[in-house]
Amino acid sequence: MSEILLQIDGQEVGAKEGMTILEAAQIAGISIPTLCHHEKLEPFGGCRLCTVEVEVRGWTNLVAACIYPVAKNLVVRTRSEKVDRIRKMILELLLAHAPDAFELQELAKEYGADKNRFEKEASFCIHCGLCVRYCAEVKKKNAIGFVDRGIRKEISFVPEIASTECWNCKECFPLCPTEALQAAFVLTRALFVASET
Repeated sequence: MSEILLQIDGQEVGAKEGMTILEAAQIAGISIPTLCHHEKLEPFGGCRLCTVEVEVRGWTNLVAACIYPVAKNLVVRTRSEKVDRIRKMILELLLAHAPDAFELQELAKEYGADKNRFEKEASFCIHCGLCVRYCAEVKKKNAIGFVDRGIRKEISFVPEIASTECWNCKECFPLCPTEALQAAFVLTRALFVASET
């Protein structure tokens, strides 16, 4: 595979065909924030916190670095007024769901996000999908899934599968940036135990 040269924040970076901007930046030691990305999982592009500005033949566009492929002579800006403004807005929307999440609070400080800007929708889940995807792609158990759609979308354990697969596993717990997963697990386990007695 031939090396592709691109520019990230003024630095020439070498990447291999098929890599994403995020992967190329990580290899070069350039930080791009993410909430839905994990090296063991297929790229998802759900949180959009990794939004960067790319320039191709004089045209600029905003893209998700975790799913956008590298290309020859691509110019990438990981921080700009526009990028920072988008990340700030994304964080403010996420903080409406999970205002006490440590990871979100740290990013909010960096980008000047106001956790009280939007009315609270305290689901505590930010729909990053890490738990659902980890259980499906790595563990191959499908014990967690999304239920409902839009603003009512939530994560939920499948009690019949969770009762045999999840009680002793919990590998997905450290992935959750808000601890909503742990709350859903405790509720599912309590309901399952109650139904068995």
